[in-house]
Parts: sequence; structure tokens; C-alpha cells
Amino acid sequence: MSAMPLSEAVLVPGADDAALWLAGLAQSDLAGRFRVSSSSHQTLEILQDKARFGEYLARTRIPHPRTFSIACSSDIEVIPFDALDKVFIKPADSQHFSQVTGQKGVWVRSRNELESVWERLDADGFKLIAQEYIPGSAADHYFVDGFRDRHGVLTGLFARRRLRIFPADFGNSSYCQSIPLRDVAGAVDSLSELLQQLNYRGIFSAEFKRDARDGVYRLLEVNTRAWWYIEFAARCGVNVCRMAVEDALDLPVTVATRAYPVGAGCVSLAGDVQTVFSRRDQRPSWLKVLGQWATAHYHVFRWNDPRPGLSVLWQLLRRRVAWRPRRTSADATSAAVVARSPMQQGASKR
Repeated sequence: MSAMPLSEAVLVPGADDAALWLAGLAQSDLAGRFRVSSSSHQTLEILQDKARFGEYLARTRIPHPRTFSIACSSDIEVIPFDALDKVFIKPADSQHFSQVTGQKGVWVRSRNELESVWERLDADGFKLIAQEYIPGSAADHYFVDGFRDRHGVLTGLFARRRLRIFPADFGNSSYCQSIPLRDVAGAVDSLSELLQQLNYRGIFSAEFKRDARDGVYRLLEVNTRAWWYIEFAARCGVNVCRMAVEDALDLPVTVATRAYPVGAGCVSLAGDVQTVFSRRDQRPSWLKVLGQWATAHYHVFRWNDPRPGLSVLWQLLRRRVAWRPRRTSADATSAAVVARSPMQQGASKR
């Protein structure tokens, strides 16, 4: 950092470990050159460590999935499998797990399978939790993105709904649409309460799932760094990066409109192409899909400069055709470290 050819800069984290490192920047020798809008290291650890996050939420009234930390095999014995709909294993540190395995989570169908998968992953050094799967489809996932400044003011709030995902189950949003905040008022209230409790400062992206059983929005996670759809929020008038710069420099923070465009779409084209082709039973009509693509914002692809996006898409399709996961045995497949598809390599970004 000291060798960077910049006399001054504001830094915005793009990964979990970067956010943790930047939280301590103010106490370092670099504080005079590099500024950051950040929460405390303790607050970030609570939100990033899925085990700690689950334990914290269990002490609040905020709706969330039932979560069980697993430190030893005896912890598995007390998980009430019969009272849960479906169960999966997820890592406490999702960034490291995704980098190594190319996965976000692993399905388990029984207590014995859970113990078997846990033993293999624990032997590889992963800290793990078991979590109840909230029933519903990909379209039951909602996101509340935004910014909370040094005074505790929510200067930016932006809501979007996932309509398609890739890969299925534990993937990233491949197509989202902006929705009004009033549609997810319960989620906004829960998130505001959490951020206030933790004295949170900085950019955030919180994921909720609407429980098909009772309609409650249950909080799944809160990202404390830049996320895939951060440009989409800015294009809709909620520029959280500008807010981060203003807050880091102790300037008045711009308050974004909450009357942003509703129904605007954003597509991760490479992932959405694969979603549409692979989920024929669940995809909308081609006319609707093409209409969404024609009017959507894009991560990489631009109509006035299509070659970068088309190049990425071509490479992904070639690798998709050539890629085959290495499998061990039927019950060990989900826990095995497999060759990763290109989209899985970014699995922590959402």
C-alpha cells in the first residue's frame, strides 16, 4: 500500500477480507493517505462470520433461518431434523469456502449425511454451520442495498428482487429488478434495527427470503463490501460509492431519492443465458426473456461496445461445454472440491 502512486485516496472494499483490513486502517501509518468509511472490526466480524451472525440474530427479534453452529459431532445430534423443512451446510467464512470449493453451500438429506459431509469439510479446516432452508423459489429472494453514514443516517436505500439465479440453489442473481421499498417494508425495518444495534457504518447489501409458509421476510446475510449490482443501484440513483467517499472525507453525505425507477432490470448475461437454457421447465417465454434483456442494464455487456461482453460470454459457453465436475462417490460429491465453472469462481459476489 505504501508504494502505491497515489498521494491520497478513498478505499472501498470489494471483498470480505478487504473490509476487515480497512476497518483498522485509521489506526495504521497509512491513515493520513487513505481514508475509508467503515464499521468497527467487531461489527464486521459479526456480520461476516455466519456462525457468529446466526448466534447474534438468535438473541434478537429479527426473523431469520434457524442456524446451528457445528464445532464437534455432538452438535449435530441436537439439530432437530424432524422439525426442519430442508437442511444444508454453509461455511462461516463464505469467501474462503467459495474460493476453494467453488460452492456456497451443500445439501444434506439426513443427520448421517450431515455428519459425513461435516467430517470431510472440517478435516479441510472449514468452520461450518447447518441452516434451515427457507422454502420458496429464486424469485422469493429480495435485497436491500444502501449506505449508513457516520451519523447513523440511512442516506441510501435500494430494493431489488431476484427473478433468476445461476447456478441453481446456491448461486448468484442472474436477473434482478428494482422494486419499491414499500414492498419490503418488513425487511427494511428489520435491517434498520440490526444496523442500529451494531452501530454500522458504510455500504451494505442485505439478502432476505420471503418464507413461503408465512410470508415473513427472513434475513439471510448482510454483505459489508461492494457487490455485483452496485452499479445497478447507482444507475437507479442510489450511488453508494459516492456516499462512501463523502463519508470517509467527513463531508455531507448525499441523500439518495427513495423514488428511484421501479421495474428496472439488471442482467448478468453470461449467467442468465445458462439459467435460461438449463431451466426449461421454469423459464418464462423467450419473448419475455428477450424483452428483459433488451431493456436491462448489464454488468459487462454494452450495446455501444459489445465485444468485451460477447468475448466473456463466448469463453464461458466454451468452458461450460468442456467442464465436467470430478466426482468421488455419490454421497461425497457435494463435499468434494471440484473443477469450477467460471461463474462459480465468483460465487461470493451475488
